[in-house]
Amino acid sequence: MKPSTDQTYWNRRTFLRQSGLGSIALGSLLAAEPIAAAPRRCDGDQQESGLRGILREPHFPPRVKRVIHLCMAGGPSHLETLDYKPVLAEMHGKPMPDSVTSGQPIAQLQGQALNILGPQHGFKPCGQSGLMIADVFPHMSELADQMCVIKSMHTEQINHDPAHTFFNTGTAISGRPSMGSWVLYGLGSEADDLPGFIVLTSEGGGQGQPISSRQWHSGFLPSRYQGVQMHSTGAPVHYVSNPPGVGREQQREVIDAVGKINRLRQAELQDPEMAARVAGYEMAFRMQASVPKLTDMSDEPAHIVEQYGCTPGDGSFASNCLLARRLAERGVRFIQLYHRGWDHHGGVKAGVAYTAKLVDQATAALVKDLQARDMLKDTLIVWGGEFGRTPMAQGDGRDHHIKGYSIWLAGGGIQGGRSYGETDEFGYHAVEKKAHVRDFHATLLHLLGIDHQRLTHKFMGLDFRLTGVEEAHVLSEILT
Repeated sequence: MKPSTDQTYWNRRTFLRQSGLGSIALGSLLAAEPIAAAPRRCDGDQQESGLRGILREPHFPPRVKRVIHLCMAGGPSHLETLDYKPVLAEMHGKPMPDSVTSGQPIAQLQGQALNILGPQHGFKPCGQSGLMIADVFPHMSELADQMCVIKSMHTEQINHDPAHTFFNTGTAISGRPSMGSWVLYGLGSEADDLPGFIVLTSEGGGQGQPISSRQWHSGFLPSRYQGVQMHSTGAPVHYVSNPPGVGREQQREVIDAVGKINRLRQAELQDPEMAARVAGYEMAFRMQASVPKLTDMSDEPAHIVEQYGCTPGDGSFASNCLLARRLAERGVRFIQLYHRGWDHHGGVKAGVAYTAKLVDQATAALVKDLQARDMLKDTLIVWGGEFGRTPMAQGDGRDHHIKGYSIWLAGGGIQGGRSYGETDEFGYHAVEKKAHVRDFHATLLHLLGIDHQRLTHKFMGLDFRLTGVEEAHVLSEILT
């Protein structure tokens, strides 16, 4: 039977405290054995500046303070960008050997003739390191001596949405916390008037596969740790502006009154989501002042805007890169920029060239700008997609591919001017120094000073962590 609307709901802690059963249970435990020290929980606390994390301090000295993830959504072809395969060019048009593809997961090419498609763009050695980068990246190639290209990435999901979910959360199961939420949960944020985890999106150059908001959700972690999407055009954040006729002083009175009511309820229920609601109201109020200043980029020098190649506020990836630098300056811990436009099932040659042009200059500008401001040393830059593309042709395009693809990292703690791992001569299988998505997560947390095995959250009786229960390794060879 449905309960009446005026029924009061108690969580377990409240029930035990107010019914007296809690005292009986406590006495029983004290008689049996000493109580172990509980881990610090601070879901409802605020630092003097920013949002607290669960850790009193990092597990070991961090190499970086923040992460900027440039997510090339749609799956960029590693064979036209970062993984040079001359043998593939020599075998263009020939059948792919059955020994390579037999029994392997294939998306849309299932049951079709599998013929090799040679690289559609040239590669050249770049920088003093001689790192091989495709000629579609004239600006990014200037970063060769700062980049570490991981060529042996592999994942477990062959379609876009579950592959994004896997890369963000370490599992294809929806509802788990994203890596940005885990980072914020562990370390908190240094920003006191902006969320610690912010997401921006842009589109252009190919099929714009939709990106679900669950990719930056907090899952079973308290909701205050979830990412906040900022819109590239129009109102940057929905539902933050005051309604017509309501001034800042009036809004402050409303926030204070609502906060008092919520805190009274919180004292009864001890519900972490009630604390998150209080914090959310306060953050929204502060954002009313901070967001307009953040998004008004008229104070940026002309040479900086020209360096990024953007019109500030036009919704482009370039404009979002400039905004990402401003977010990083203001203490935002985790920043994700999705560019939807890398899904090239057909026309891969023209498609890769066009999409690369939309992201190349701004990516390089972001890295150089951070370096000029002495911020690259404590920032981790991640560039790459949810998977790669097949060495087999799909018409004049390439299908989804998960067995071997490339991403690159740069910034604090990363060895520049090198590659890590290899795929086979066809660019199909990761064969040397394989790097799983969970290894990437372990490495990301390590750079932030977190032991991936020790950052856990109890949910439904289990201690969950970003890297799960499977084996995961820090890619120590790429670290300085």
